[in-house]
Amino acid sequence: MTETFDVKLEEKCYLPDPRCKAAAWTPDYTRAYQDFARDPEAFWDRIARELVWFKPWDRVREWNYPYAKWFVNAKLNLTYNCLDRHVTGDRKDKPAIVWRGEGGEERRFTYDGLYREVMRFANGLADLGVGKGDRVCIYMPLVPEQVVAMLACARIGAVHSVVFGGFGPDALAMRINDAEAKVLITADVAYRRGKTVPLREIAGQALTRTPCVERVVVLRRETPAVDLDPAREVDYADLMAHAAPDCPAEVMDAEDPLFILYTSGSTGAPKGIVHTCGGYMVGTYYTARHIFDIKENDVYWCTADPGWITGHSYIVYGPLAVGTTVVIAEGTPDYPDPGAYWRLVQDLGVTIFYTAPTAIRMFMRYGDGWPAKYDLSTLRVLGSVGEPLNPEAFEWYYHTIGGGRCPIVDTWWQTETGMQMLTTMVGEPMKPGFAGKPIPGAVVDVVDRTGKAVPPGTGGFLVIREPWPAMLRTVHGNDERYRAYWDTIPGCYTAGDLAVKDKDGYIMVIGRADDLIVVSGHNIGTAEVESALVSHEAVAEAAVIGKPDPLKGNVIKAFVTLRVGLSPGDGLTDELARHVKKSLGPVAVPAEIEYMDRLPKTRSGKIMRRVLKARELGMDPGDISTLEE
Repeated sequence: MTETFDVKLEEKCYLPDPRCKAAAWTPDYTRAYQDFARDPEAFWDRIARELVWFKPWDRVREWNYPYAKWFVNAKLNLTYNCLDRHVTGDRKDKPAIVWRGEGGEERRFTYDGLYREVMRFANGLADLGVGKGDRVCIYMPLVPEQVVAMLACARIGAVHSVVFGGFGPDALAMRINDAEAKVLITADVAYRRGKTVPLREIAGQALTRTPCVERVVVLRRETPAVDLDPAREVDYADLMAHAAPDCPAEVMDAEDPLFILYTSGSTGAPKGIVHTCGGYMVGTYYTARHIFDIKENDVYWCTADPGWITGHSYIVYGPLAVGTTVVIAEGTPDYPDPGAYWRLVQDLGVTIFYTAPTAIRMFMRYGDGWPAKYDLSTLRVLGSVGEPLNPEAFEWYYHTIGGGRCPIVDTWWQTETGMQMLTTMVGEPMKPGFAGKPIPGAVVDVVDRTGKAVPPGTGGFLVIREPWPAMLRTVHGNDERYRAYWDTIPGCYTAGDLAVKDKDGYIMVIGRADDLIVVSGHNIGTAEVESALVSHEAVAEAAVIGKPDPLKGNVIKAFVTLRVGLSPGDGLTDELARHVKKSLGPVAVPAEIEYMDRLPKTRSGKIMRRVLKARELGMDPGDISTLEE
């Protein structure tokens, strides 16, 4: 890991409408944070009591570094809080899920309807021999049945492992085997950009190497329906038709595992992050309600997929525990045209919109004309997740999509944290480029390698100093990898990200610690150079890598896509170099700039720099099954 380094901070501030602050669930950030800091256990005790427990806790927290237990000896079931407590009250007939297919088809589930689907499928899983503690792998497209499958597992105490439908057979087999899943739930196909993705066929290739799988549940979407193997496969609809309608919620201990989710990190084998029932429920419920400021009549859309932690926490468990209406959509942001997302916002009256910076920059590339075609006046809160939201993307999002009236909650968190940890709470002053401050409930800092806080304007390592409810409990089958998070910097959970704090305590996440390029002894963050390039009016997206150089150690090479309608003309490369030099100084100027039509990205929107670097250096790019292109 690198030493600390100075960062040039250029701050701009937007003040939200005072009415946003007055009406927010957290109307006074400073008071709320002080309240938390004064007595963290009382703070979380109060939040947890907003939910339903079968048996209360003996202690809020038990902390034996680096292991935590939350809501010790409490009994609960997360689905009881996502479903049962709503159907016994005023939300019984409220829409829980509104699904839009790629072709425009729509399906709606009220809370009562979703409750009944989940109970029936939970009984179907039990009929297949699935019980408490068994692992179930879910490899599906973004359809309501995916959410039903997750909740059904949680209903009966089975541990689900959702694998993103963009993964190939090798990645799927690895995850099934590591989790030792006894049942796989999949679909015949997914629909993407007008084409079918043969999920069942891909799963079949993986299943030749997964002896632990006993049965496969297949959701058949195509007509005519594909023939199934009666020896191992069962039709989703048939399973539902023969299952009993009522399924009481399994009584779970707060520390019982809820799910395993595999990180797809750029280095090393994927890690099976284990989250448990009680703390994860409290953390995701609290953050969904307070960070997005969800009110009773909101229509909430997170554009992620449940194959990632964002989908687990902020499509399924958090929002449903709050009791909001959740929009899900199968499809891509620019298909059949770049107005796809904005059309859906208009059609469904979306009020809270949570997406990735990569999607925002893609929309910027298409220009302001597309969103201008649609009525986006229902939007109330805008969110960002997945990577740092660069200042230029913030400005476009704020002005073009939000009309200068919607607070932007740029959130930093990880698969491992389970819940959001940094943001600018609704109603607080917003600084483009800065995620914001630690949420009330999290102790986050920027430190040197000894764990000492660094001064404002000095880059360092992003760490979490105290345990939090939704924290990972271990890495499945490899506790040593769990301890590595806590052993790197003394007394801290090390996130692996570089960051800088300003004089007001706002934190800017610069990028991964392994995304640094050392040029002539200077540490250059890839995100800084990329942000400088994207701030030029001609550039839509940029990715930079370090390229070995005999004199400087490394030089910077940039890969750039231009906004629609523009092409690399005379002098543009020199102009971009001058632009970066003016922003960051001569040491950060790319030695080479290559123009590309598209950058390699995962289907969750993250740019795969390692693929660019492997291509540049003639190396094997490794597993590229998650690539969009």
